[in-house]
Amino acid sequence: MPTPSPEIILLLASFSSAFTQPTFRKALVLLYGTILAPGRRTVCAALRMTGHGDDPHFSKYHRVLNHDSWSPWIISRQLLSLVVAHLVPLGASLVLLVDDTLERRQGPKIKLKGWCHDALLAATAKVAVSLGVRWVCLAVLVALPWSRRPWALPVMVVPAPTVKNSQARGRRHRTMVDRAMMMIRRVRRWQPDREIILVGDSAYAAMKMVRLCQDLRPAVKLVSRLPLDAALHDAPGPQPQSKRGPKPKKGARQPTLADRVIDPETCWQQAEVPWYGGDTKRVDFISGTSLWYRAGFNPAPIRWVLLRCPEDPSFKPKACFCSDPDVSALQIVAWYVGRWNLEVTFEELRAQLGFETQRGWSDRTIERTTPCLFGIFTMLALIATLLHPTTLPTRRAAWYAKTEPTFSDALAAVRRNLWGLSNYVKPAHGQAVVQFPATLLDALVESAAYAA
Repeated sequence: MPTPSPEIILLLASFSSAFTQPTFRKALVLLYGTILAPGRRTVCAALRMTGHGDDPHFSKYHRVLNHDSWSPWIISRQLLSLVVAHLVPLGASLVLLVDDTLERRQGPKIKLKGWCHDALLAATAKVAVSLGVRWVCLAVLVALPWSRRPWALPVMVVPAPTVKNSQARGRRHRTMVDRAMMMIRRVRRWQPDREIILVGDSAYAAMKMVRLCQDLRPAVKLVSRLPLDAALHDAPGPQPQSKRGPKPKKGARQPTLADRVIDPETCWQQAEVPWYGGDTKRVDFISGTSLWYRAGFNPAPIRWVLLRCPEDPSFKPKACFCSDPDVSALQIVAWYVGRWNLEVTFEELRAQLGFETQRGWSDRTIERTTPCLFGIFTMLALIATLLHPTTLPTRRAAWYAKTEPTFSDALAAVRRNLWGLSNYVKPAHGQAVVQFPATLLDALVESAAYAA
């Protein structure tokens, strides 16, 4: 089993309070093995990579996920604290991204599975649904010292079963919005003094989410998509003293955003805004403040931004909003565009950390394994930053000058540290020392460090 550097030991020691001492020792074995293992991330693969392949008591490591008592919420809280302490400047806003992803799983014993929308098939299949477990992920958007783009680091992941699945198990159904509201309440309680910005796609543009963010103290700024047919109103005017009855909650109805797009008298402004993929895009925009009304809820004050791009025929007009009417229009667009970094995280998890290759089938194993994989992604980014605070070594060749480090480089840097020669200079009694040519050793380490 590799011996990590002091930076890694100190970082991992902060999670010991969530486990008993024996469970924590077993969890560290699984953590190191998951980081070093290529391909499927299973318990057996982790044990082989840490030298426990011949351990006759291998079942005790499976019990970490399906039986042992430990608190995922304590781990999430500590993980968030580490991200804030190391990667969020003092006094800076905490930008949170929320989105859902599908873990494709099949099997009669997987009770959380259901037919869900599959975003990866949406562009190629007419019916974009797959069987699996849907997860809602909350991530922190941070700037890493060796990367030009911000990274989305997951700190909390919860399952979001379908309606049919909840009914079949006799459970009260909670929507993805309900799950996200539960998570933002916890973060607000864990970080009571930070300004929090929550960014989500149109699935989280729900009135109850808006009201929750505005009612929290301090308030959370919610940024999301706004339907072009949303009911927008003016603020209510003063009520005449002669008029009896309750004071109106909203004023006159405003034109819909869809009507503003086709209205020739709309006064558009031009600006260059940050766009997906790290590019910039020149767009026309208008902005305003309104009361957004949905039946069954009190109207909520918002600032909306409507975008169009006449130069790009494929660009359809779209709108986004913020629950704080005092935020500038361009800041709202910049926050919303930053949401795509969470999609990059989902893709890196599938490509580099074996997401969807788990083989556990018990309820508790499924509920723990996927959040642990997401947490390992965040831990790897933190460890790579501690090991390389200014420049992260990247994979280079004479024919390829890689200018931007990716998650594969962070994973390789941590693996190289775990495989450091200082961890293996004193072989155990009876083990022979084998000499390798330097070229062969470098090639083997390079292949293993970057193996997905």
